[in-house]
Amino acid sequence: MTWRKRIFDLFFASLLVVILGPVLIWLVIYLLIKEGRPLFYVAERMKGPETPFNLWKLRTMTVVDTDQGVSGGNKSSRVTKTGDWLRRKRLDEFPQLWNILKGDLSFVGPRPPLREYVERFPELYRDVLKSRPGVTGLATIRFHKHEDRLLSRCATPQETDDAYCRICVPRKARLDMIYQRNQSICYDFDLVFQTIGNLFRRQKGRNSAQKTGKR
Repeated sequence: MTWRKRIFDLFFASLLVVILGPVLIWLVIYLLIKEGRPLFYVAERMKGPETPFNLWKLRTMTVVDTDQGVSGGNKSSRVTKTGDWLRRKRLDEFPQLWNILKGDLSFVGPRPPLREYVERFPELYRDVLKSRPGVTGLATIRFHKHEDRLLSRCATPQETDDAYCRICVPRKARLDMIYQRNQSICYDFDLVFQTIGNLFRRQKGRNSAQKTGKR
């Protein structure tokens, strides 16, 4: 990570903590009342081929003793009503500002993978993780909706894992490498604004669909 990118991350993460801090506090209180503890989902992710860190999110699913692999249709029943709302608006990712301040994440980069996929695809992730993982990125913008649709059709952990490994891992890696070759502060700004724009368009589309359904 270049010093310019690190300054970019520190400045905007600090600014958002000040601006959005009251919102996060309100969300935590709301979750405590609606869902109870634990309030946060903390899981191991990788920021380098051999460097793990703890990724923080607001909890959106019911707690189970064992939870492996990426989320697919096999886990959809565990998503709470509040958690679904948080995910749609990406509010569950607010706590990742802490990861940015610590240096585990950048605002823009490849999404941090699970250790099991790094170990299964070591050569691929050796290249992808030359970029600091991010909260959003080119792969998130271009492929996230398709990935959600694809994995939501999977009924078992095995189906989810197979679809993720065969389709999602290589396609996201190609996009992550495109970002890596073209990375700049201006490009990061562009991707952040695209992410914000996608959130507003998604919400507008959902509102329109709800109005149409009520007619």
